[in-house]
Amino acid sequence: MALFKNTNISFETKNGDTVIGTEAYFQGTLTAKGSLRIDGRVDGSVVDAKIVTVGKSGKVKGDISCEICYICGEVAGNITALDHIEALSGSHLNGDMRAPRIMLEEGAFFNGNCSMDGNAPKNAERQPQQQAKTNKTEAKQQ
Repeated sequence: MALFKNTNISFETKNGDTVIGTEAYFQGTLTAKGSLRIDGRVDGSVVDAKIVTVGKSGKVKGDISCEICYICGEVAGNITALDHIEALSGSHLNGDMRAPRIMLEEGAFFNGNCSMDGNAPKNAERQPQQQAKTNKTEAKQQ
């Protein structure tokens, strides 16, 4: 007799290597090297993740630092993303957002400051390279 009747059980989560389930509670700093889906409650910071998805039942009380962030639930804290942040309809964000691209869908609640200057460090790194190229071109012309 088999312990499980259905042997075709699949584990499917959109954008998730690590999952905080609906009944789970986590307190402290959560370091996720891959993707993270939060459907439960997290009291603390989320750092180093590639993609963070806060599901409809997810609640985060702390800062999030990642590459890409999708919000469907509640976040009370600052979000910093290297690529972009998407706040979908029904989401609640209380805190500041910082990313090169930010999308707020109609029906999303946002209370905080928004900064889209994520490309500033990249441009600052490029300027010395461009000046060096200009100096080489000027030297060749002389």
